Amino acid sequence: MRLDKFLKVSRIIKRRTVAKEFTDNGRALVNDRVAKSSTNVAEGDTIELHFGERTMKVRVLNTKETTKKNESADLFEEVE
Repeated sequence: MRLDKFLKVSRIIKRRTVAKEFTDNGRALVNDRVAKSSTNVAEGDTIELHFGERTMKVRVLNTKETTKKNESADLFEEVE
């Protein structure tokens, strides 16, 4: 699954266009490598997101094409 789509489906970022801009500006790392919006994400990958001074690090638990709002938190877990 594409990184920008995963961020949208998991509701870490609300809109896919915002997720695409965010990742294309180099503010996301997948497995400690700078990632673009088209980077593939799989189960077990670690995603690090830099929101200004705040950093969020998550591990991908599952990838689904669509989810309900209450199930979206089951797609990832926060690390550290």
